[in-house]
Amino acid sequence: MQDEKAAKIASFFEMETLNKGDLIIREGKTSKKSYFLESGIIRCYIIDLNGEEVTTRFYSAPDFLNDYLSFFKQKPSEENYEVLLDCKAWSINLENVQYCFHNIPEFREWGRMLLTLNYVKMHKHMISFHKHTAQERYENLLKNHPEIIQNIPLKIIASYLGITKYSLSRIRKNIS
Repeated sequence: MQDEKAAKIASFFEMETLNKGDLIIREGKTSKKSYFLESGIIRCYIIDLNGEEVTTRFYSAPDFLNDYLSFFKQKPSEENYEVLLDCKAWSINLENVQYCFHNIPEFREWGRMLLTLNYVKMHKHMISFHKHTAQERYENLLKNHPEIIQNIPLKIIASYLGITKYSLSRIRKNIS
């Protein structure tokens, strides 16, 4: 991409500081922004039928995140996005995203690639519940995202892996 096009795209983003504990997207509310994380970790979670929080996704810098259905369809989100580690993020609103999609072909191609990569991540995570053991899922997370293992409470990691925090403690003990 040419420098002037990259600079034009960058001009649509605003820097934000997101604090630990903030909910940047709330279930039942419509997502108004898309974010690029420069630093920090965010989790996406739902409340299950038993009233328990279940982590469905982690975003750790550098990463791009939004609730695609809520953001692009302007419908209420079905999930919560919580800041787990203070973040420096760059945000862009829907109007500016649409402008870039319609006027900057490189942005459109990047957006298509980003959507595909996010689909692949979600699909692999879903398949892992049926093809891998809990220990294999943990080892994969440890290998690919050690920053999550090092900074996030076991209860949250366990919910992402689909196990109890006690099972996760046993797995960690077996590995060490």
